[in-house]
Amino acid sequence: MNRSEKTDAVAALNATFNEAAAVIVTRNLGMTVSQSTNLRLKMREAGATYKVSKNRLAKIALEGTRYARLSDLLTGPIALATSTDPVAAAKIAVEFAKTNDKLEIVGGAMGDTLLDIAGVTALASMPSLDELRARIVGLVQAPATKIAQLATAPAAKLARVFGAYATKEAA
Repeated sequence: MNRSEKTDAVAALNATFNEAAAVIVTRNLGMTVSQSTNLRLKMREAGATYKVSKNRLAKIALEGTRYARLSDLLTGPIALATSTDPVAAAKIAVEFAKTNDKLEIVGGAMGDTLLDIAGVTALASMPSLDELRARIVGLVQAPATKIAQLATAPAAKLARVFGAYATKEAA
């Protein structure tokens, strides 16, 4: 990798760090190409990215970002999982690490908050941004549905009373 390629790689990593809501640092302990490809596909489906990076270039890219404190975690063969959804990268990394012992979660960060392994696992157990949006929509729609039911309930009750009187009169 020549100097211009390194500069481009640092600029791309810096842009990724500035856009990311969460960064998860993982250690690759001899994953095969197919395992790594599978993990990348799962990350992409969830709207996250998974990138193997040289530690020195990643440390340079971290400078001046809110994730600068992550540079202490960058030792050994590492890869970075990032996402704009704070939960997506952590969720996929933790799920993959459960089934593959060659992927170790080192730590991460969400905004200015540095996360250890337990923090990343806790973040992964939270609902994703899309799930939270669906819950909010459900909560907003529920009162409207109840109001509509309450508004139509008196008329329905009256109709049942009139129907009962009609059948009583007919009998």
